[in-house]
Parts: sequence; structure tokens; C-alpha cells
Amino acid sequence: MKKTSRHIVKETLEFGKPDRIPRQIWTLPWAEKKFPETVKYLHKHYPDDIVSAPALYKKPLEIQGDRYAQGTYIDEWGCKFSNPQEGIIGITRDPLIDRWEDLDHFEPPESVLDLDKENINAFCRDTDVFVLAGTLTRPFERLQFIRTMEKALVDLMEKPDELFVLIDKIHSHYLKEVEAWAQADIDGISLMDDWGTQNGLITNPEIFKDIFLPLYKEYAEIAKAYGKYVFMHSDGYITDIIQDLIDAGVHALNSQLFCMDIPELGRKFRGKITFWGELDRQEVLMNGSPEDIEKAVHYVWENLFQDGGIIAQCEFGLEAKPENIIHAFKVWDEISKTLKGVKNKTKKPL
Repeated sequence: MKKTSRHIVKETLEFGKPDRIPRQIWTLPWAEKKFPETVKYLHKHYPDDIVSAPALYKKPLEIQGDRYAQGTYIDEWGCKFSNPQEGIIGITRDPLIDRWEDLDHFEPPESVLDLDKENINAFCRDTDVFVLAGTLTRPFERLQFIRTMEKALVDLMEKPDELFVLIDKIHSHYLKEVEAWAQADIDGISLMDDWGTQNGLITNPEIFKDIFLPLYKEYAEIAKAYGKYVFMHSDGYITDIIQDLIDAGVHALNSQLFCMDIPELGRKFRGKITFWGELDRQEVLMNGSPEDIEKAVHYVWENLFQDGGIIAQCEFGLEAKPENIIHAFKVWDEISKTLKGVKNKTKKPL
């Protein structure tokens, strides 16, 4: 009996010797608009094993504009994003809470808690792929969206009492949102907070450990109570907090592996967490040759695979060569062929 994508992903997360490496491509609107034929080819020949559920609500959310369009977008929280370029996500320049007196009038959006579970569950029943929640839980980034990144980082250094009132409001809302999604027939919840710069954490590690790590633990506890897996995305160099994320209950981590020492990641974390991609989108996917792509894919495989623990994921985003994205998935599929009949094999790190 042929295993479904859902089964293969679960085996990967549990280090259960899957028959192949599961796949997922992240396609930004930039790529969809500029290379529609490549996107179509990828989905036909390398279909995703992981998708996000549609974010369906009983009432329309109060948003303005298009998240990926040039101009201004206002999300369901009321945060305003300015985007100078079509096809990518903008940044917040105008704080939703500028002065702390504004905090008295701030409330998270209750509308996102009123999920249309009937149709979400129908989507989950009608697919055999692994389904993640349709929204992202992101307390650190939400703080930045509300205050702007600059103000938020100053707040975290100065630690006024109002900061913790705001974080508590954000967290209390996300606890409800995670539970609402966990009650649906999805397979996993999604966390997202970028913690790294190119070569280190964006803040003092104690800020992560003391303020935000306990929040992730509570989200993971809810997921566990409902039998769901926990996936998290965090860009940049984050080696110093990966063990904390594992301890908090994160099963799969999407990070910029090539900002870090990949053999070190293998020595420390292989077999403890699933590396949910990715390939180097700063250089290799943009400028690499076919040989560079092959070398990068094998470098990840040889250092991080252990009876599972790898999802073949990469981002088809800004300035990536379409032929490099195709070649990456071709190489991953070639590696998958070696797993069949050799399920006990564990690659040695370089």
C-alpha cells in the first residue's frame, strides 16, 4: 500500500525511516508572477507534501489592501505595512501603539478566533498531504508590527511595565488562536519569529529565554494536548537557541542553515529535530551553478539526515534562478531513491 504524503511527513518528524524525503516549495508572489510556467512545472513534478490550511472565518477580516502589493497594507490587527516593491512583504513604519497611553485602547482581533472549522476540516479530509494551520503565531514579530522594530527593541532593553502588559495581550490572544486551530483537523501548528541576524541573535539571548521562550512552550503544550506537531520558522543565525526550541516542543524548524555551521548543527541536533529546509537563498539559489546546487543539497543531507529529520524545502523568492529551484528538487528526489531498500542507512557528516 502506497504511503500518503501525510504518513511520510509524520515518519520524517518521528525519525521513522521514511521511504523518501518529503518536499515543500515556498513560492513568493514575485516568482508566481515572473515565472508562472516554472511554478506550474514544479507543482506538477514535485508536488508539496505539506500545505497550509485555508484561513477561513465565519466573518470577513477587517483588512485593507493586498499583503504583497506595492503600497500600503493594513492587517487584521490594524498594523500598517509599507511595501515599496510588488511581490514581497512590506515593513511597519507607523506604530499602532506609539505612546503607551494608546495601550488602553488596544485589543487583539477577536474575529480571527471565529474559524470556519466546517470548511477547514473538509479541506483536511479531502487531502492526503500534511496540513499546517492557516495562520502564524508570532509574538516577537507581532510586538514589532505594533510598535515598529526600532521601538520594540528599545522596549525590550528598557523593559517598561507597559511592555509586559502588551506582550501579555498578544500572548493571551495567540493562546486562543492556537487552540482554535488545534481543535480543527489539521496536523500541525505554525510558529514564526525571526531571531537571527547574519551572524548572531538579534537580541540578548536572555530576552529570548526569559520573555519569549515560555510563550512558545505554552503554544507547544496546547498543540501536544490535541495531538498536533509544532513547526517553526526563524531566519538568521540561531544556533544558540535551537536546543531551547527543541526543549520547548518544536518538532520541525525552518531556518537559514547556510548562515550557520551545518556540520555543527548535525553534531548537536541531528535526530532531535527535523530540519524543514532550507537551501542558501542569499547566494546559491540566486547565483549557483548546477554543481553548486548538488553540493548544497548533499551537504544538508549528509550532515542532518538521521532516519528522517529532513524536509526538502526551499524558497522560490526574489532573484532566485528558476532552473536552480527545479534542480534542487531533482537532486532531492535522486537522494530519495537511495532510501528505498536502504532504510537503515544514516549518512556520516562531512
